[in-house]
Amino acid sequence: MIARRLYGAVWPLLLPLVRRYLRKRARKAPAYLEHWDERFGQPFAARHRGAIWIHAVSVGETRAALPLVRALQARWPGVPLLITQMTPTGRATAAELYPDAEIRYLPYDTPAAVARFLSDHAPRFGVLMETELWPNLIAAAACSGVPLFLANARLSEKSLAGYRRIGALIRPALAQLTGVAAQTAEDARRLTQLGAREVHVCGNTKFDFTPPLDKLALGEDFRQRIGPRPVLVCASTREGEEALLFAAWSAARARVGRVLLVVVPRHPERFDSVAGLAEGAGLACARRSEEGPVPPDAAVWLGDSMGELFGYYAAADVAFVGGSLLPLGGQNLIEPASIGRPVLFGPHMFNFAEASRLALEAGAARQVPDAGALVDEALALLADAPARQAMHDAALAFTAAHRGASDRIVELIAGRLLQA
Repeated sequence: MIARRLYGAVWPLLLPLVRRYLRKRARKAPAYLEHWDERFGQPFAARHRGAIWIHAVSVGETRAALPLVRALQARWPGVPLLITQMTPTGRATAAELYPDAEIRYLPYDTPAAVARFLSDHAPRFGVLMETELWPNLIAAAACSGVPLFLANARLSEKSLAGYRRIGALIRPALAQLTGVAAQTAEDARRLTQLGAREVHVCGNTKFDFTPPLDKLALGEDFRQRIGPRPVLVCASTREGEEALLFAAWSAARARVGRVLLVVVPRHPERFDSVAGLAEGAGLACARRSEEGPVPPDAAVWLGDSMGELFGYYAAADVAFVGGSLLPLGGQNLIEPASIGRPVLFGPHMFNFAEASRLALEAGAARQVPDAGALVDEALALLADAPARQAMHDAALAFTAAHRGASDRIVELIAGRLLQA
């Protein structure tokens, strides 16, 4: 209680810094200035009260929630849906994936703001995706009688060490959750060490992902625009990675031949700078936003669009998952594997450690130490159709073998609600 009071007292001091941070981000991404009042807990006229509430901080969590949302709606048909995020890209993704839901930002974790949020919406129950631990929000939900679950939960050793430093704050918060659905036994062990109760191993909802037909069709359209060229898609790349990729691609120019390098940066505010990096490396760069076919002399096709990541994967012969060349934790490798794309990733996949380990064991993916090795491995695969087919088959088997997490989480939620 003392730790949470101190935490609550610090927030008024942090809010001016938060506003400054949002304005700084808005210089490159103006959407950070939109829906400002929601972030700071101003009164909000909710469309629905008593909704099923899902909090998914950004794009990855919002996409991971989709099969769980479908399972929840099948269990509680007709109950409205409330989706909250913390980022504009997450919000835009939610608007695309959940057109019938009420979508808003979750306010920052001040006692007054989260209490007002819960009062405005009075959700039937809430589900926090992955590792969203907001002590004041969790305490306010417990005080308001709103059951709150942590789903698809993961916790690395690094994060465990960090949370232990504020254990007096985090332990009571975890203990107040109605239930916790961990991805793996190791995640469950770490969460229990941190103070969570009622921890169940349910698997990863990302395996329940169903390839959207419209994005598969978009991938076909991309292939038509590209023409009969081999395609390496480097998806969800982060700052610092593209320069490494372009340098390695340029160095391998004599071996690249007609292969098209498709780069899809994770953050839209970086599209222009990534195009500049490609040109600076001597690589002719075309953009998805440009009409018509990809020019035959283009070495790089820049995926400067939002909400189309799966379309790029569908157009790939080989897919590289970004955020993994540098120590950033990686991104979701399950999406490209779900349609049989051979997957490559770098040495830093600690946010997806279990999924990447299983993919490697299944033969669905290969890990590379650096950008040069990535280019070498990709070109080797593109020249070896039997190896690609073997990885294709392994990827489909790998994803099929681990489905079912969403249904298990729904059963956990339903059981705990009956006991409450």
